[in-house]
Amino acid sequence: MAFPVYNNRPVMTQILEKIKAYHKIIVMRHFRPDGDAIGSTKGLVSILKATYPDKEIYLQNDDFAAYLAFMGEEDAPLPDEAYADALGIVIDTGTVNRMSNKRFSLCREVIKIDHHIDDKPYGDISWVEEERSSACEMIVAFYEAFKNELVMTKEAATYLYTGMVTDSGRFRFAVTPETLRLAALLLEEEIDTETLFAQLYMKDFHILLTNGELMRRIQRTPNGVAWLYISKADREALGLTVEEAANCVGLMESIKGSLIWLAFIEYDDGSIRGRLRSRFVAVQPLGVAHHGGGHANASGAICDSEEEVRQLIDEADARLGEYKATHEGWL
Repeated sequence: MAFPVYNNRPVMTQILEKIKAYHKIIVMRHFRPDGDAIGSTKGLVSILKATYPDKEIYLQNDDFAAYLAFMGEEDAPLPDEAYADALGIVIDTGTVNRMSNKRFSLCREVIKIDHHIDDKPYGDISWVEEERSSACEMIVAFYEAFKNELVMTKEAATYLYTGMVTDSGRFRFAVTPETLRLAALLLEEEIDTETLFAQLYMKDFHILLTNGELMRRIQRTPNGVAWLYISKADREALGLTVEEAANCVGLMESIKGSLIWLAFIEYDDGSIRGRLRSRFVAVQPLGVAHHGGGHANASGAICDSEEEVRQLIDEADARLGEYKATHEGWL
């Protein structure tokens, strides 16, 4: 297996020079944040505040994730006029329509730092590395490149390690020697991993019982695509938040023969959000075809109706069928 070679020093240098040039920096992420979105933004903010105590550095977003509340709050909203003389840094956000903070365009300049497939570029400076396991990994690489100038804190290391752990599935997906080397660099800051993993992975008893019910509802297509649909009425009956329902996609990841697994969640506004996951065969094209996108093996989609959900499932089944027709074995 050939691992990627990163030639990112020129663009990282550009980013550092912009950070030095601005007195005010506003950091942003995507909506409905996960551990990587929160970890990368809070981690960078912590590094920059420790390095440049005289600068104004803000974390500005319009939503939050209740299940990640242990990572702490973000800054109170700034007025629109505060953006005019600021450098905006948007992390872990592939497209502008996924930004939590819609005022990003009010910034004087915008930097994009991301590890998703770059279908719709934006920003005055764009640093995108699709092979990275997480945006947090990129922030750690940025710190390491300029560690003679930047200051790492235990707080920042904890945020960044959280994002690396969660986005890589506890170092199972898209992991390279570079990933583990950078994770080790963070561990040198004496992160309390025992407390962190307890916060991330301990579940309320009712969630364990509900997961049992959801597992009984999993269906499979002729070619082995596993899928689960949770309506708004289902969520209410089971006592699940949207976030808790969305996490059900992980219940299907170990089904032998199901190299694609899909979870569809109906939101309060009637929209249906799909979480698409796979091994070996890419699902990102399916996400793009249904108003979403992401990584090759982990993408999102938005369906306008249950009919579109059925269409996406059929497309996934055809894709998996084509893959299995040319690949023998237990897969």
